[in-house]
Amino acid sequence: MIPGVALGELAWLALAIVAGGVVTGILAGLFGIGGGAVIVPVLYEVFRVIGVPEEVRMQLCIGTSLAIIVPTTIRSYYAHRARGAVLPDVMRIWMVPMVVGVAAGAGIATFAPQAVFKIAFVVLAMIISARLFGGDRWRLGDTLPGRFAMTIYGLAIGLASSLMGVSGGSMSTMVLTLYGKPIHAAVGTAAGLGVPLTIAGTIGYVLAGLPHQASLPPLSIGFVSLIGVALMAPVSSFMASYGVRLAHWLPKRQLEIAFGIFLLLVSVRFIVSLV
Repeated sequence: MIPGVALGELAWLALAIVAGGVVTGILAGLFGIGGGAVIVPVLYEVFRVIGVPEEVRMQLCIGTSLAIIVPTTIRSYYAHRARGAVLPDVMRIWMVPMVVGVAAGAGIATFAPQAVFKIAFVVLAMIISARLFGGDRWRLGDTLPGRFAMTIYGLAIGLASSLMGVSGGSMSTMVLTLYGKPIHAAVGTAAGLGVPLTIAGTIGYVLAGLPHQASLPPLSIGFVSLIGVALMAPVSSFMASYGVRLAHWLPKRQLEIAFGIFLLLVSVRFIVSLV
């Protein structure tokens, strides 16, 4: 029992984590994302109540979020691949630069102000939402660019995902659809790319948090809380397959609009937290 925290309060917090896991899993399968935009705020409240110091709280949320997303993205990827909705050539080109970007982000996140993460997410989410609401009118080309440009895209997506505690699915999906790839193939590929991203990000945050171990709660390894992972990861992983079914049931345009609305709602949450 943690001093100063009532048993009933901890029970409600545990229920919030499990509920967040349900939503996270559905979002992962539906949009090819890991659900970090849901996980991070839930964990932030949990860690606030149990007294995690503010100077390491956001890093702990992001690292734990990435660890939780690992099994969810794996399950989502295999479900999409079984339906043939994955672009293997894109995965081969993006995998290494994305992991490099994640490693850089894990280092930056240990000292960058929390507001930087939130502002970056809001700006990017607004751009993606505008693209989705605009439909096929937003197009950079009918085919993907050359290897150099794709490498830059991969680095940027990896860096952003590491700073935000997400799997990079929303950013990967945006880039692929801007170059004419079908939304279902983009979502499936984003889910696959989320696997190495989240694994690399988790390792990076474990290493980055080791010097701060004395300030972290029990059962934490670096900036990863094993308690948070144990409660949320199994639920979110189980629910991912239901999100995949929903994604392939929805028509292309409805899926794009739903994705845009989701990103706008997440942006509003971050804006409110900055005020």
